[in-house]
Amino acid sequence: MTVRVTLISPAMSTALRAARFDDESGLDAGGLDAARSAAGGLSAPGLVLVSPSARCRQTAGALGLTAAAEAPAGWAMGSWRGRTLDEVAAEQPGAVAAWLSDPAAAPHGGESLVQLCARVGEWLDALADGGPRVLAVVEPEVVRAAALHALGGPVEAFWRLDVPPLTGTGLSGRTGRWNLRLGADLA
Repeated sequence: MTVRVTLISPAMSTALRAARFDDESGLDAGGLDAARSAAGGLSAPGLVLVSPSARCRQTAGALGLTAAAEAPAGWAMGSWRGRTLDEVAAEQPGAVAAWLSDPAAAPHGGESLVQLCARVGEWLDALADGGPRVLAVVEPEVVRAAALHALGGPVEAFWRLDVPPLTGTGLSGRTGRWNLRLGADLA
């Protein structure tokens, strides 16, 4: 059975605006307004999933969505959580260089890029058995990892994908074969 998955990135938050590794801050006023404006523009999903972060939960709520279950969490950043990349780079330039160049590195003590991509790929393939239409509000890095999985692309390409706030990325297919539809603007 073919499944259709729409991944929605969260609206703008203070953490996203500051390029801060998730600090559990919610949406900023502009992000909340944008998400509310986009409400009603979504096709009725069969199943709604939402990542556990505050910005994903608030985006889903502002879009008028009620989660039936939890979607994958964002990238576990360990000791870097709540800090900006600039702050970490100033204190640990070698660690940041390793993190950006080696997909298996996790100098922050959290999850490596390889682990993130594997976790998201397993989740996506499991959805193929879950029904025909799924809508999931997830962190941008989950969208990027899902896109790579769908394309069978190398993990290193993760850094070359941009996911703007409050956009939809469509996937259709089944385990082992996915098609990708990028960048539907929700606002």
